[in-house]
This record gives sequence, C-alpha cells and structure tokens, in this order.
Amino acid sequence: MNKKCLYKVKIVLFTLFFVLFDQMTKWLAVMYLKGKNDFIIIKNVFCLHYLDGGNTGAAWGMFSGKRLIFIIITIIAIVFISIFIRNTGNLFFITNNNVYSVLNLFLTLLLSGAIGNLIDRTARGYVIDFIYFELINFPIFNIADCYVTIACIGIIFICLFKIKEEEFNKIISMKGSFRRMS
Repeated sequence: MNKKCLYKVKIVLFTLFFVLFDQMTKWLAVMYLKGKNDFIIIKNVFCLHYLDGGNTGAAWGMFSGKRLIFIIITIIAIVFISIFIRNTGNLFFITNNNVYSVLNLFLTLLLSGAIGNLIDRTARGYVIDFIYFELINFPIFNIADCYVTIACIGIIFICLFKIKEEEFNKIISMKGSFRRMS
C-alpha cells in the first residue's frame, strides 16, 4: 500500500472513530440520562443533562423543524469537506508540509461532526444534546458539536495565519472534483 493510499485510509479510520465515539456518547446519554436527574460533574457549573424532545434545529435550536433542509445542507457540506480533505492531502504530498496534515485533522473533525448530527437527524428526527454549562447557561450541546466548534476554530486559524492565498485556492478548488475523487 503506497503512502497516499495509507493516508486516505487513516482519514477514513479517524472519521469512523470520531463518528462512533459521538454516537456512543449519545447512546449513553439516552440510556443513562433520559428521564433522569442531571448528572452533576461540577455543582452549578457543569453537568450532563438530556435535552427532552431533542434539538430539531441548528445551533442552539435555531430554525427548529427544518429537518429536510438541514439534511440536504449537511449532505452538501459533507461533499465539499471531502473534496477539501482530498485537496489538502494532495498538497501535503506535494509540499510535505505538516500544516496540511493538521488542517486535514480539523477537516476530519468537521466531517465527523457533520456526519454524527446527520445520523441523528435522519434516524431520530432530532439531534441528541446532553452537555450543559450551567454556570453561563450555555445551550445544551453534544460531542459532534464540539468537533464542529474545534474544527472551525482550527481551520480559521490555519487559513488566516499558516497558509498562503494560492494554497488556500488549491484547497477549495473544484477543478476535477466531480469526475473522480482520487
């Protein structure tokens, strides 16, 4: 197996691991939190709280009830993220610059978060949320949401400070993207 193929396998395995971890935490939330009292981790600061009725919208419940739109948008996002992962991997092999490996890790996290919440939306009709920062009354969220947040911060940082404009343009290039994703 050549290096490029092994790199792609690693991306797939990382994505699978992150998605499975997200789904496992949601399953545990349903099994051990649904219909029960909060699991206090730090009193009046942080707890696990199952959100009854689930989150049928986007971030913080915005646009609730627009399930089909979110499913379509998420599928489109998954396609674009996959293209960006491929392009970033190609740049890594051309330049041997580890910034692209880190960027791919963030893109993989973003992809995993999108897939994790897509699974919930399609299978249940809502996203399971259970992590709550009571101290600041932050909206309840889940592991996939953490992936998306961490990934977005990392991607923005790398795009602003670590890569050049022409490299960025190569990453987001759609040239040949729909013929074959190699």
